[in-house]
Amino acid sequence: MTNILVIGANGQLGSEIRALSVSYPHYTFTFAERKALDLSILCKLEDYFEDKSFDAIINCAAYTSVDKAESEEELADTINHRFVSMLAKISKAKKITLIHISTDYVFDGKNHCPYVETDSTNPQGIYGQTKCNGENALLSVAPENAVIIRTSWVYSNFGNNFVKTILRLGRERDSLGVIFDQIGTPTYARDLAKVILDILPKISNTAPQIYHYSNEGTASWYDFAKAIFEFSGVNCRVNPITTDQYLTVAKRPYYTLLNKTKITNEFGITIPYWRDSLKECLNSLGEKQ
Repeated sequence: MTNILVIGANGQLGSEIRALSVSYPHYTFTFAERKALDLSILCKLEDYFEDKSFDAIINCAAYTSVDKAESEEELADTINHRFVSMLAKISKAKKITLIHISTDYVFDGKNHCPYVETDSTNPQGIYGQTKCNGENALLSVAPENAVIIRTSWVYSNFGNNFVKTILRLGRERDSLGVIFDQIGTPTYARDLAKVILDILPKISNTAPQIYHYSNEGTASWYDFAKAIFEFSGVNCRVNPITTDQYLTVAKRPYYTLLNKTKITNEFGITIPYWRDSLKECLNSLGEKQ
């Protein structure tokens, strides 16, 4: 029996892991909610592990408010960087397998081909920088059996996300302007959750490894919105707009396609196409036409 601690249990990914947990009876799960483990109070972290024993930790927790991070740098850094550093040290000391979730925002979006794990990072905002610092801290501590998984454009049956926002706006308005010049791939959190639980017993390394995971295929936010309305039957016109026409506090990378060759080859996984996974999510939400 493998005892797994899931941190960030109420987020999109943590909630999907919880939903899938019944399908993994050989694992025992502890889902850490904020009242039990407040990530902003670092001095309490070691206390939490004092009387507990885990074989693996899945860190889904993050400060993800990209724009608010520009004015809340200290909080973002505490959760995305300093907490990860301490978690890596605890994992190393206690020999706990660690899976840490990171983001495509560690890249500047200036590539013209999908990013591989060894490409140079160059985050464009505070959120991306703090996530990058968290990665570097984990790599520096270097616990055995540690994995960083970078992902992109996550949506889920749970929490607030692009899919739910677009569905709501589509029912309120006749038309929407959606950005067409930012390119990446949507990631259904349930697919990522399943991959994490499937690869967990196969992780065996002496130094931390970085992997990329998103669904397969390519999309803009415009393509994503069009597909949401197509599959849900919402009658709303989508108009393509440029990034310059939708100003945000934080700068977004234009191109963050992730190359998944490493994770598929090393763990023998098959990754679903993003449109197929979107249909599955909408069906779960009762939105599929």
